Amino acid sequence: MRLELATATAEGTRDVGAALATLLLPRDTVVLTGDLGAGKTTLVQGIGRGLGVEDHVASPTFTLVKEYAGSLDVAHVDVYRLERVQDVVDLGLDELGGRDRVLVVEWGDAVQELLPEDRLRVELTTGSDDDARRIVLTPLGRSWALRWERLEQLLEPFRRDAPSGGPVAEAAP
Repeated sequence: MRLELATATAEGTRDVGAALATLLLPRDTVVLTGDLGAGKTTLVQGIGRGLGVEDHVASPTFTLVKEYAGSLDVAHVDVYRLERVQDVVDLGLDELGGRDRVLVVEWGDAVQELLPEDRLRVELTTGSDDDARRIVLTPLGRSWALRWERLEQLLEPFRRDAPSGGPVAEAAP
């Protein structure tokens, strides 16, 4: 299973994150992958908005972890600058995904062996336009399989193969 989406604007990418947030549960892990500037933090801004986070969501590249309070708290982690697996172990990812918290890990593929098996992988790539993004969601584990149909419904306006011949990036899910 996988779901291919496309957005034409940064706000469209945030809208995808906000829609995704409505299905997040405590202790969920979302793994973000993609090149530099592909929109990972922009997507997290949308997740934050969908969870009622009032603080500005920014990249944790230099701080490694940023935590935000919302209807579900968010631990936003960026492992890009970590050079050794031991650095990630020392960070305590398992403790960051607390009981009432969602763990979002940028560059998560690099540390996938340290993450829960049950997670959502989100790959972002740039498109032909500066703000255009291709977003591919892949569920891993039983928890996401149970929510998959609802996730497809929520994100239908952003499907890469939308009936109009392209994504409806401006429509709110």
